[in-house]
Amino acid sequence: MRSVSDKPRPVHDRNEWVEAAIDILAEQGVAGMRIEVLAKSLNVTKGSFYWHFKDRQDLFTAVLETWRDGRIRDIRKQTEANPGSEEQQLLRLIDIYGATRNRKGISIELAVREWARRDGQAAAVVEEVDHWRLECTRQLFLARGLNDDEAKSRSLLLYAYVFGQSLMACERYDPAVSELKGWIAELIVEHQQP
Repeated sequence: MRSVSDKPRPVHDRNEWVEAAIDILAEQGVAGMRIEVLAKSLNVTKGSFYWHFKDRQDLFTAVLETWRDGRIRDIRKQTEANPGSEEQQLLRLIDIYGATRNRKGISIELAVREWARRDGQAAAVVEEVDHWRLECTRQLFLARGLNDDEAKSRSLLLYAYVFGQSLMACERYDPAVSELKGWIAELIVEHQQP
């Protein structure tokens, strides 16, 4: 018979384990994604983990797939544009990804990229995400009338800028940094007709 003090443990599904692992990844890196740490954060036993995952590598695969699918879904959504509105969509994209308001997202991005430096599976996932990011923006530049080489170059420049400046403390550089960012975005996106 169950005593009054015995509380039923919360039931967690596979996705909750993955989300908890991603939170720990952002804070501690891949080394922090240990079964014991995750079980404690979810207030369950390690046995619950094995109900959802074969082993730690199975969890790692699920984390990488979740990150990849979310990034690809996001970039596809952010690069959808009606014909003729590609320039506005590119400027919006730079604004969204260049904003420093999503510290957790940046932490996750950096942790996955650090993981990819030492792990082939993670490296393949990062390469796939980068390919999608570059390809989706390349398509927007092509729709604006740029040739393929220039569209590829601008796409690469766009991402080098948004990720690079997101890692920097630019706000102290110049009081008008938001105006500078706007000017830089215009330089990346503008297309001069021949």
